Amino acid sequence: MNTTVREIRDALTTAKNSSFEQATAMPAGYYSSEDFLQLESEIVFRKDWVCLGRVDQVSEPGDFYTTDLVGEQLLVVRGKDGVVRVLSNVCRHRGNMVAAGSGKKSRFSCSYHAWTYDSKGQLLAAPLMSEVKGFDCANYRLPAFNTEIWQGFLFVNLDGNATPLAPRLSNLIPYIENYDVAERVHGFTESVTWQTNWKCLAENFMEGYHLDVTHPKTLRPLTPTGLCEYVPSDGQYNAYYSYYDPKYPERGPFPPNLTDKEKRCSFMFGVFPNLVVAAAPNILIFLCLSPDTSNSVNIRWGMSALPQTDGVTDEQRDFMNQVNAEDKAKLETLQKGLQSRYYESGPLAKQDLEGTIFDMYRYMATHLGSDVSLTD
Repeated sequence: MNTTVREIRDALTTAKNSSFEQATAMPAGYYSSEDFLQLESEIVFRKDWVCLGRVDQVSEPGDFYTTDLVGEQLLVVRGKDGVVRVLSNVCRHRGNMVAAGSGKKSRFSCSYHAWTYDSKGQLLAAPLMSEVKGFDCANYRLPAFNTEIWQGFLFVNLDGNATPLAPRLSNLIPYIENYDVAERVHGFTESVTWQTNWKCLAENFMEGYHLDVTHPKTLRPLTPTGLCEYVPSDGQYNAYYSYYDPKYPERGPFPPNLTDKEKRCSFMFGVFPNLVVAAAPNILIFLCLSPDTSNSVNIRWGMSALPQTDGVTDEQRDFMNQVNAEDKAKLETLQKGLQSRYYESGPLAKQDLEGTIFDMYRYMATHLGSDVSLTD
């Protein structure tokens, strides 16, 4: 194990064994080391539950989309039986992909040799293979991965050994239940790539310290930095309340059980490792993050609306596009700065502003700290 990875793992263990008052930012290699990314891919993204998006993006039988997760090509499809499956998007013949993009299909045919599969992954046809002695389509199907649907989000576990997700997130439910997260209706989903480490984006979305400076005309008038309130974590998630400026008008319509307090804030939460969400009274914004390289991240992001509305409006979408553009600009210069040999990490801001970052450090430490065996 090289020196940089060892130093990163030691820093994670130090964070896990420290109080927040002693917290400092992680060393630069945590965000720029390709060797450390390989550990993250194998130990975190292949072994824990990872979010792929909102399940109602595939709301009807035959609806599908494809995605990539740490090098695995995945096919998400709702079958004729109504079950949503996450299948390997790799043909059982010689490994080409069987689907691309998104849409609606009952069958998926590899464009290389036309081996064709149904929505459960069963091989239906393979041209000229009847001439091969002993060949039987029944013996071939696309691998299927474990899935779980939580609050309308679809999660996958690649190695099949993760403990059930919902019980692990039970302490988060009281904070989000009045926002009716599970009932929100899919508006749109987009896939983009930014030139920053996946953790930089996860941290950025989940801290309010940057709001005033990075978003002076978009978020500062709505959710200024000074009105953020940290929510304690149990190690499975991080969260904070992002309160609205008292001068800002209400953002109805509202879910029926929303309290007066909840009408005046967005509840920001992350489900480790890769889902970050803004639950506002009238809109839901989510990002699903997947490492591309140590210096780039693949993002599936979208918005969902309340069922009693006409869906996500152009104004809401334009607003978030502007916010994202502002974040992208800062995170891509941040990634350049993290390449410096002379960067020394500094202390975190107070808990209401950056306590959520420390929570993520501790989650990562439980998987990749120097006191954790990576061979179990």
